[in-house]
Amino acid sequence: MKALDQLNYCHTYADLGSAFGTHTLPSALHEPYLIHVNPSLANKLGIDITRTKRQDLIALLAGQRLVKQWQPIAMKYTGHQFGHYNPDLGDGRGLLLAEILDANNQKWDFHLKGSGQTPYSRQGDGRAVIRSSVREYLISAAMQGLDIPTTQALAILGSATQIQREEQEYAATLLRVSPSHIRFGHFEYLFYSGQHQQLKTLADYVIQWHMPFIDNSPHKYLQLFQEVIRLTATMIAKWHAYGFCHGVMNTDNMSILGLTFDYGPFAFLDAYQPKFICNHSDYSGRYAFEQQPGIGQWNLSALGYALSTLIDKEQIEQALQAYPHQVQSQYRALMRQRFALKSEQSDDRQLINQCLSLMETHGMDFHHTLRTLAETNADHWSTLRYPPSFKLWLNLYQQRLGQDYPDDQQRQQTMQSVNPKYLLRTHLAQQAIEQVESGQFTVLDTWLKVLENPFIEHDCDPSWALPPLPNQKGIGLSCSS
Repeated sequence: MKALDQLNYCHTYADLGSAFGTHTLPSALHEPYLIHVNPSLANKLGIDITRTKRQDLIALLAGQRLVKQWQPIAMKYTGHQFGHYNPDLGDGRGLLLAEILDANNQKWDFHLKGSGQTPYSRQGDGRAVIRSSVREYLISAAMQGLDIPTTQALAILGSATQIQREEQEYAATLLRVSPSHIRFGHFEYLFYSGQHQQLKTLADYVIQWHMPFIDNSPHKYLQLFQEVIRLTATMIAKWHAYGFCHGVMNTDNMSILGLTFDYGPFAFLDAYQPKFICNHSDYSGRYAFEQQPGIGQWNLSALGYALSTLIDKEQIEQALQAYPHQVQSQYRALMRQRFALKSEQSDDRQLINQCLSLMETHGMDFHHTLRTLAETNADHWSTLRYPPSFKLWLNLYQQRLGQDYPDDQQRQQTMQSVNPKYLLRTHLAQQAIEQVESGQFTVLDTWLKVLENPFIEHDCDPSWALPPLPNQKGIGLSCSS
């Protein structure tokens, strides 16, 4: 275990050259204070935070000083935003500080979000607010606990620096950790700007550091694309199975490694609503929950076009044809797990879809309904306060389960292991934000423990395991969230 300044630092991305970003120093925050450090992630990375003095850690996260091995760089990329290509994008409020190699020779990026203006800030101030930083800090842990691919967050810092959003707020920084911060938009930038040799360099870089198993293949760029398709399909299938809505699936927010990335307006479903839109700026519903699998394919098509100097058009189109099956097959497998269906039968898909349709019709909570069934003996389901049509479905479901489970206790254990008891619902995230803003930082200790394993009972507020009350619904989320 090492202090921050003793880690095995490298700068593989910065060494690619000036076409890939601009070296930029963070802007210092005023009167910074440490809100929280993620102990599990620090341990995973081999970092002993206690070996770095608290004030030194604060100064590093506040942009007041740098570890001498850091070489901060604002990454340049572009992308399609709500379906329209925007050439004027890049790291506008964050910096890739450095990379480290851990004890297993795994490379990790250290990225400071909210670090101040960069050459790509456009008209923005380059800052993040406490509100959005707390949300990303918690959702990163929540997704990790649900086994949904995600970037992670090591630490969060507050300050007295005032910034203007819908109202006056205070600036914060978040130290984000990921194997890579390369996006679809990195390739789009190099393609549309005619830097095709640099695009090849970037593709070779991704293969070298993240997909070495295809390094010597004569069709390595096609295999790179196929792997990105597979990783993206896995991520979106898991989003869909766990009712996660991203909110802004622009190609500049799509990770080349299939990691959930750039948390702005996001939400888990409460009531099962396929047309749910979590971003109040998404007027057309482009990124509604039910649209996410299709948008994934649209974004992959945009990436494929950007790779067309390296891969034949016919190969790109053929590779894309695998995506719908990959998403659907993985989603169905995950839903079978959530419904504890062991043996695969032809009517299972219809059985699950009937349940989801009834949930939608009756406005039933997606997660709480499944968790309640997981915690209740099937012989007692008739006593649950559900609509008559749903109870009729429960009879069919119980008959189906009897073919797999002679002992209902085993069925309950199976369902409880994959249906979370706790979820970072929007109103709960808002409660945590308000507590942090009032100086109650220890709530994050509890939340991280709960989110690390959301499937078991925890010593926490019992309301965390319940759906929102009527007055807790309808919290508006925007890109500043």
